[in-house]
Amino acid sequence: MLTSAIVLRIPPKLQMTDDDFFDFCQINRDLRIERNQLGEIILAPPTGGTTGNRSGSVFGELYIWARQDGTGICFDSSTGFKLLMGDKSPDASWIKLERWNALSQEEQDKFAPICPDFVVELRSASDNLKPLQEKMQAYMREPGVRLGWLIDRKNRRVYIYHPNLPEECLENPATVSGDPVLPGFVLNMSKIW
Repeated sequence: MLTSAIVLRIPPKLQMTDDDFFDFCQINRDLRIERNQLGEIILAPPTGGTTGNRSGSVFGELYIWARQDGTGICFDSSTGFKLLMGDKSPDASWIKLERWNALSQEEQDKFAPICPDFVVELRSASDNLKPLQEKMQAYMREPGVRLGWLIDRKNRRVYIYHPNLPEECLENPATVSGDPVLPGFVLNMSKIW
């Protein structure tokens, strides 16, 4: 059983097309699969029950807010996006409706070539913090992203990311606000810790 991420390095002549990579991910649904800008495939195991529950809580709260707000749509951790940094699947994300609707139906049905306005990554017990921080910093260089949260349950910290600004760290916050990017969205951290 896969217990930590594995990086598969693929020779340039064997690189998958975007359609091939999408199909590869579809037939290997038991793994979380991402691809970096070098074409390397990152295979990660499914999360454990506790992390899956907490990730579901983050998505659930975001989903409820998004339905009430109506200005965008949210996505769970099984959604892939085609980005400059590679093909990624944040644990939860949200995109303004006009940006999403500007994509063709085919683009929406596969790994959408758009970076969400808001991305969330949740550190699982087996994750190292530094690679996740680097991933969040890479998200912030993507066109369209406006806000990112890295939730470190182990240390009860939330790292807040904005493009072109230094990382902010909240120590054991009771709540985290998405304002002004997600007006009125407040995540109750007691459901996440």
